[in-house]
Amino acid sequence: MLAWLLIAAVNGVAQKALAQEYTGTTQAQDSIDLNSSSLSPVNPMAQVTSVSQLKDVQPNDWAFQALQSLVERYGCIAGYPDSNYRGNRALTRYEFAAGVNACLDRVNELITTATSDLVTREDLAILQKLQSEFAPELATLRGRVDSLEARTAEIEANQFSTTTKLSGLLIVGIQGRTSNRGDVNPRDGQKDTNDAGTNTNVMSLAQLYLTSQITPRSYLFTGLLDGNGKTTPRFTNSVSRNDVFLGYEFPTDSLIVSDLNFHWLVTDKLAVMVGTEGVSMPAAFRGPNRVESAATGPLSYFAQRNPILNMGYGHGGIAIDWQFAKRASLQAIYTSYQPGNPGKGSGLFDGTTTTGVQLLLTPTDTLDLSLYYVNNYSSDGCLLTFVGDECLTTVNTTTGKSAPLQTNAVGATVTWQISSRISAGAWGGYTKSYIPGQSGNVETTNYMVFMNFPDLFAKGNLGGIYVGQPPKITSSNLPVGNNVPDFVNTGLGRAGGQPGTTTQIEAFYRFKLTDNISITPGIIHILEPGQTPDSDSVTIGILRSTFLF
Repeated sequence: MLAWLLIAAVNGVAQKALAQEYTGTTQAQDSIDLNSSSLSPVNPMAQVTSVSQLKDVQPNDWAFQALQSLVERYGCIAGYPDSNYRGNRALTRYEFAAGVNACLDRVNELITTATSDLVTREDLAILQKLQSEFAPELATLRGRVDSLEARTAEIEANQFSTTTKLSGLLIVGIQGRTSNRGDVNPRDGQKDTNDAGTNTNVMSLAQLYLTSQITPRSYLFTGLLDGNGKTTPRFTNSVSRNDVFLGYEFPTDSLIVSDLNFHWLVTDKLAVMVGTEGVSMPAAFRGPNRVESAATGPLSYFAQRNPILNMGYGHGGIAIDWQFAKRASLQAIYTSYQPGNPGKGSGLFDGTTTTGVQLLLTPTDTLDLSLYYVNNYSSDGCLLTFVGDECLTTVNTTTGKSAPLQTNAVGATVTWQISSRISAGAWGGYTKSYIPGQSGNVETTNYMVFMNFPDLFAKGNLGGIYVGQPPKITSSNLPVGNNVPDFVNTGLGRAGGQPGTTTQIEAFYRFKLTDNISITPGIIHILEPGQTPDSDSVTIGILRSTFLF
């Protein structure tokens, strides 16, 4: 009888596994999460003494009698800590062999304790037959356990670290732009200069990350970075900047430390980040654009996020993230551009410093809204956003330096997940800056509208269209000689705004080749580059390949 009860108890799940094989589903769909506490060594399956203790077993189940007999007669069936049996879960032959072995051990125990009245001679004969039939599986199981123990010992002896995880990425991009002429010297409505940087070139960016667990609620994050190659600025004068800056463009002379910061989950709703490198708004603020990434998202630096959130390009400082409500959080940061350099004007508090705060709201599962305010002190008049008009005062020909600026900036970003395959969003930003102790101010605006298409044509792929205006000086009435727009026009630096408006149009499509490798072709078209209406438009072609590990 015992043999048939065992077969009846497992035959149902075996039939289910067979059905899954023919319907194309997998066992993983019904498996238990390996990280679940139900499989933890401190939460083993619990022995039950009555089938009624199993919540998911009903008297009308076809195998109820078999389970009842195994539980109450032989006591060799265990349930999970949540009092479930999970009888519909797929069963392998190895699991079946292990179950038979458990019942055999129980029978042997009953025999040795002189409880032979519970076991008939017929049962013993059938059990001996089963034991003989499944002898190869039991031997294989013992062999696999021995092999697993040996491999585990080898991994423990040669593992990188018990507390540190290694991850990283490698980006290689090929890019080039069309020939064009610009209205540069002076900006007077005449195209006078050829773009000398139109050759196709190769750029690469490699990053390694070490995440070292200090306590269950804290870790140290270290990043190493090496970048090679860059897109040559369109023109070489000191005011016109690189209009085609890409997201993975970070040339370094050697391997540098890009991140060195400590993260601490103070409470379940409050986290703190402090460090000497990598403490910046892009790292500390949650991005409402869910595909934001220079490795796998948009191609240009401008399309990553509102340039206001790049302001100051912080290195060292402190940041907090407070989840004060289920759908609302607040992030704040204080950071310095050169926290470790000695000398006046380059320290943690007296150099280029940035204070920022962001309110992130998620009114629904498909809507993200962020509002942010940034206060920045720039020692040389450049906001360090590296996009559009980011240097807002001219270089003094006598001192060779620009006047410092105090800046207040506000902005907002909204994204809407229209469906699982389409999302739309937009951002806008405004800055107002002044030279401390002097009259006048300079104002800039920027905006972007975009659409993302997750899983376009295939799962894991991504398409995107981004159209926006990089930061533009709309007005500047600083003291004469300090105003950038007229300085480009005439060299006098009188009050006034930019004469044109740059518009950037970007489209890309990311192919996911494997879980770790993707290729992204794309194109960027720039109208009125450099806020100059009489300069030729520029088209950039890009092919980015990314490897993540």
